[in-house]
Parts: sequence; C-alpha cells; structure tokens
Amino acid sequence: MRGREWARPVRPVRREVLGAAPEVEQGRPPLLFVPGFGHGAWAFAEHWLGHAASRGFPAYALSLRGHGDSGPAPDATLRAYAHDVTQVAAGLPRQAVLVGHGAGALVVAHALARYPARAAVLVAPVLGGWATFGAAVRRNPLGTLPAVFGGPLRLHRRQLFSRELPEAEARRYADRLGRAGRRAQWQLLTGRAAEPAVGDPPVLVLGSPDDRVVPAAALTRAARRYGSAPLLFPGMGHDMMLDARWREPVDAILDWLEKDPAPTGRP
Repeated sequence: MRGREWARPVRPVRREVLGAAPEVEQGRPPLLFVPGFGHGAWAFAEHWLGHAASRGFPAYALSLRGHGDSGPAPDATLRAYAHDVTQVAAGLPRQAVLVGHGAGALVVAHALARYPARAAVLVAPVLGGWATFGAAVRRNPLGTLPAVFGGPLRLHRRQLFSRELPEAEARRYADRLGRAGRRAQWQLLTGRAAEPAVGDPPVLVLGSPDDRVVPAAALTRAARRYGSAPLLFPGMGHDMMLDARWREPVDAILDWLEKDPAPTGRP
C-alpha cells in the first residue's frame, strides 16, 4: 500500500495520446512511447508510430502533463509523470511495452514500479541523480544551471541531432521543444533511483556513443542496472527518433520484441 498516494492523489489532467494502428490486427502488445522533458507525443508521431504500426504493433505516444497538447502543469513532479504513464498504459487493450526516451526513460523506470509492463525499452536514458547533474553541467553549463534555480532546462539542437540531419529539420524540431515542470527538473538532476519493477519485465537499453547528452558510460550503467549491455548506434544524436537514421533504432526495438523476450528472472 502506498499511503502517501492515497492521502495525496495526483491531480487529474487532460492527456494527449496519439496513436497508429496496424492494418491487420495480429495480437501483438501495444507500445506506449514516453517522450523526454520538453518533447511531446509529436516526437514519436513523426516517424516511429507509423513505422511500428506498419510492422504490426499498435503504437501510442503520450504527452506528459505540461507537454504537447496535454494540460498545463508547471509544478508537475516525476510522480505525476509516472502516474500519467501508468494511467494511459492501464487503459490500453493489452499489457503494454513501455518505451521511454531521455528523461522519459526515468519516468518509465518509475512507472514500472506501478504497472506490470510486458517489457520496457529505455532509449538514450537520462536516469537522474548527481552523476547526471555533473555530466549535464560539464556538457551544457549554460543550459543546465538555470534549471537548478527554477529556470528551463535547455538543450541546443546540435546536442540533440547528428550532423546528418539537415539544419532546417533540426531547427524545426528544436523550435517545438517546451519545458518540464520546475520540480520535475530538480528531481531529475538530484532524484532517487526508481523502485524495482513489478514482475521483473525484460528491459532493453539503447543509445549512441556519440550522444552529446548521455555519456556512453551512463548507457552502460543503465543497462547493467537491468542485467544487460546497451545496444549502440554510433553516429546518432540524442533524439534518435527524429535523427536522420531514425529507422535503425526502432527496427532494433521491434526485432527484439518479435523475439518475445522473457522475464529476466533476476533476483
């Protein structure tokens, strides 16, 4: 029992959920994509939703509260974001696979403690804590330090995308970025690790060794936490779902799911 959640429930909010359905229903698990801070469901609707549906997977993307066309929430917390994910996942027709990108991977990690997912995928995960804060300050001091004092956490387009993506597209995507809640930003930089996942689902971690947001060592630490090694895509930027070679990581995710990974059985 989670007494605090009964005593202080998360405030309801309008949630934007975009989806794409396969032409023929094949009984495959639905995918719920969770974007990182500043991104909305649009980031997955651009390429990955339709591509997943074309391979037979029902695909959905959620805009966390305060993002995209979901309701405003300037003081949202990680707990509220995880609540959004679990509520949407629970409303899907079958047990879902949760796919989190960036800070959305941290939200998914927290949601896994509340929702018995079929599996989970952490894409270029930003899992929080002081190590994350130190790396962010070293790589992007002007964009990170304002977040410590309640300002927005800013990432430049050249941190998000490889040089293979045309400048006009990179600028267009960067111009759509919003901001996360002040409390959630602080919790991301300093927060606690997520509780163990319900049912011990299989977890795939993937990213790029050339990511200018997440160091390669952080990808390795994240994968080890779930008893595996990261799947790497050299030459790609942090926003893998929008970068020039976006098909490669999503096809790797779908290939992994088609093998129907079993629970890890870790103690």
